[in-house]
Amino acid sequence: MIPVTKPFLPPKEQYIKFVDDIFARNWLTNNGPLVNKLESELRDYLQVNNLLYLTNGTVAIQLAIKVLDLQGEIITTPFSYVATTSSIAWEQCHPVFVDIDAATCNIDASRIEAAITDKTTAILATHCFGNACEIDQIQEVADRHGLRVIYDAAHCFATNYKGQSIFNYGDISTTSFHATKVFHTTEGGAVFCRDKALADRMGFMRNFGHDGPERFAEVGINAKNSEFHAAMGLAVFNHIEEILARRKSQSLYYLDKLKSPDIRFIEITEGCTFNYAYFPVIFSSEGKLLQCIEQLNRRRIFPRRYFYPSLSDLPYLEKQPTPICDDISSRVLCLPLYHTLAREVQDLVIEIIRETLSGE
Repeated sequence: MIPVTKPFLPPKEQYIKFVDDIFARNWLTNNGPLVNKLESELRDYLQVNNLLYLTNGTVAIQLAIKVLDLQGEIITTPFSYVATTSSIAWEQCHPVFVDIDAATCNIDASRIEAAITDKTTAILATHCFGNACEIDQIQEVADRHGLRVIYDAAHCFATNYKGQSIFNYGDISTTSFHATKVFHTTEGGAVFCRDKALADRMGFMRNFGHDGPERFAEVGINAKNSEFHAAMGLAVFNHIEEILARRKSQSLYYLDKLKSPDIRFIEITEGCTFNYAYFPVIFSSEGKLLQCIEQLNRRRIFPRRYFYPSLSDLPYLEKQPTPICDDISSRVLCLPLYHTLAREVQDLVIEIIRETLSGE
């Protein structure tokens, strides 16, 4: 079986070395030395000032909403994983969807201002597939209206925008270190922000609000991560340049071999250095997409419809019109892309799609 993705696994002995050290120390969680080492190495690599390692990328969004004291309406994208929208609803705020740009698959910055009301407090935008949003335009709108900006950058490890880490933009950026991501810690996530006071508050929030053993500075939850997860992150991090190079090579091969009038690829935002986190293909029709899925599945190849259906169809929200997203989400398919994906398997995927689209 060929899935859409597989986690990168470092050599087992590298992970076991970290685990042996954990057993020797008998320090499993609660801000252990490996968590601190991982945070330090990631800060240096990503060139960010404030980074907090968390249990996952969803709680990262929830902490961002909480620390910014957001209420009312939050403008967001209908084209993302459900965690983006569910985090807004979970924090008792109201998601307001702004349709996407059909070329980039990101929220259309030119449509945001029309959606702002006196209840709007923030913009929460996803850099979809690791492709940067229109960051400058979004910030201009936010500044004019006194809004906070959160970026769901779950797909964005090693993505840069205008020469610096994409995590340096917005009031707060969040990311995921889930096993399916370019860089992972089995489960995990992080928040980033330039404001040290905000970072310090989130540091309290991730640990029940503790400011010492008997004092509490904030309302908090348990959003810490363990030494075992940090160990996996450190072992994976040793191979990050190899991981990024491999995904880029695989993606460029798809791009070269999959030219067809029936498919197109996302347009990378100007100023964005892309990380090749996913390989989405947009078909000319949903019918063509479904035909290709059927033929790929027959050969036990399982791409995924990231992201379908549109989040504007979620049953716990009232329907909001997002016709561009509805259309794109019905036609987009992510092809297999992972470190151990063999070139001959890529060739098979390409052959099946070509033959299906040509009607052979």
